[in-house]
Amino acid sequence: MTGVRKGLARVEFALRWDPSPAGTPANDLDIVAAVYGGADLHGTPVQLVHFGSRSPDGTITLNRDSHTGQGFGFDEVMTIELDRMATGSSRVVVGVVIQNAEAGHAGRTKTFADIGGTGFRIREGHTDLAQGDFADVATATAATVAEFTRDASGAWSFDLRLHGFEADPEAFARTMGALR
Repeated sequence: MTGVRKGLARVEFALRWDPSPAGTPANDLDIVAAVYGGADLHGTPVQLVHFGSRSPDGTITLNRDSHTGQGFGFDEVMTIELDRMATGSSRVVVGVVIQNAEAGHAGRTKTFADIGGTGFRIREGHTDLAQGDFADVATATAATVAEFTRDASGAWSFDLRLHGFEADPEAFARTMGALR
């Protein structure tokens, strides 16, 4: 299932990938969420949640953080409580970035194409809103995946927005919300 859904309250973004082959640098993917205020929907985020952190107000929490992709099922899981967000928060963009992409095999930058078994799932409760992989952005080192926006009545909607970036984690965090 893909596309737009309205009236969301609490969503879960889950990410999976396979460990790297023996003797190569670990595959480390991270979920990043950026919250934007109504006055600057595509500029500087008012909150940024990543790498084992949570939002100051507790509405976005990284529940599981993996540095290797080892384990069963989804390796990282982030919960986003849209219904508890401050009224000034109008947009949330969720993406994924490859940590240490410059440490790819044979001095080559590591991209999504180099990491096996990548996938994501976005759900509210037991209902899948979207699921997919990173095949469409295989040459990228980071990607936005989901956009949640609040309308004038306060209801949140979801739109799948898979877009690749060639950026390190810092640059991705600064630019991930600029797309319109």
